[in-house]
Amino acid sequence: MRKIFLSMAVGTAILFASCGGNSSKTQVSEKQEVAEKQGDVYTANLEASEVNWKATHKGGLAPRWGILSVTSGELTVADGNVNAGDFTIDMKSLEVDAASVTEADKKAIDLQNHLKSEDFFDVENHATATFHITQVSDLDLSTVNNTVNGANKLVSGNLTLLDSTLNISFPAKIDVQENKVAVEAKFTVNRVDWGIKFGTSELDPAEWGISRDIEVGVNLEATKQ
Repeated sequence: MRKIFLSMAVGTAILFASCGGNSSKTQVSEKQEVAEKQGDVYTANLEASEVNWKATHKGGLAPRWGILSVTSGELTVADGNVNAGDFTIDMKSLEVDAASVTEADKKAIDLQNHLKSEDFFDVENHATATFHITQVSDLDLSTVNNTVNGANKLVSGNLTLLDSTLNISFPAKIDVQENKVAVEAKFTVNRVDWGIKFGTSELDPAEWGISRDIEVGVNLEATKQ
């Protein structure tokens, strides 16, 4: 099965990635203590929130992209700033945008089903991915580049995918209003950090033909309760 879909495995190992635009490489470290929720509670608007992904073969060839659904989420705000929160992603909702599969002999649904299989995300045994904020701080724009326009915060949190939990940090644009919070972020992760490998080794063509860098896009909207 691994070899059958090699040519379509460009989308492999996506967790969450954006359909375009600039993205910033994340900082990755060990799991950290989750931030305590304080202040007003804002609950995710599931219809307005989503995670986008984009992945390619090495060299940026044959990009594939799609979306994942947010099934729950919550942010807390004190003194006008987000201080904690979390959200859950339904991995079974993973979709491949048919517009990204342009080859006549390829079908988006085949790649979509393969990504959900044991070769990749094994959604039957790992139905969700989660993100728990560990820290939100002001962003020093001089230390980052290629991030979302208007980025003003550095967000750190524990990202759980399959059986692995790692802490990642990335720039984000966070807009706090009286009754609504909007979060937008675009960044890049290395799929191998979470143990997502298509081939049996780095020398396996099934592995070295696929870029390890995955673009991730998060758009989260939450309403005050």
